Amino acid sequence: MLVLLGTVTPASAEWRWRDEKNQVHVSDRPPPPSVPESAILKRPPGAARQATTPQFASAPASGASEPSLAASGPAKTTDPALEARRKKALEEEAAKRKAEEAKANTERAENCSRARSNLRTLEDGMRIARVNAKGEREYLDDKARAEEARRAREVVAADCK
Repeated sequence: MLVLLGTVTPASAEWRWRDEKNQVHVSDRPPPPSVPESAILKRPPGAARQATTPQFASAPASGASEPSLAASGPAKTTDPALEARRKKALEEEAAKRKAEEAKANTERAENCSRARSNLRTLEDGMRIARVNAKGEREYLDDKARAEEARRAREVVAADCK
């Protein structure tokens, strides 16, 4: 696909002109200002000739750069196979986004269910124990139970919309 794009893009921006020695030059850039309009054999569709700097000259000190093709919008192609591949790639990307969104929604629903169950357990007043870092069993006191219930409510508020 990259090879195909590499061959299509330069052809759409092709300039042809004859120099003073009657040699034909082909480039993706406009000819130098010294070439008269009558010597230009072919120009890209919709392209106007602009004053250009030599091809190997450095960029202007002001930081200005040449306008990019992306700034003027996407290039129109006439290759139906390329358009079909581009359309297929866009459809695949949209399907991938949709699948990721569905997966995130499923995970959010599972988190919601677990948080609600945990909150019910905490609010029932049953004695709850957990294992600390030393591997010892410790029971939640009222303060720890209130803190765990607050965290469970935050998860419920975030995931159960």
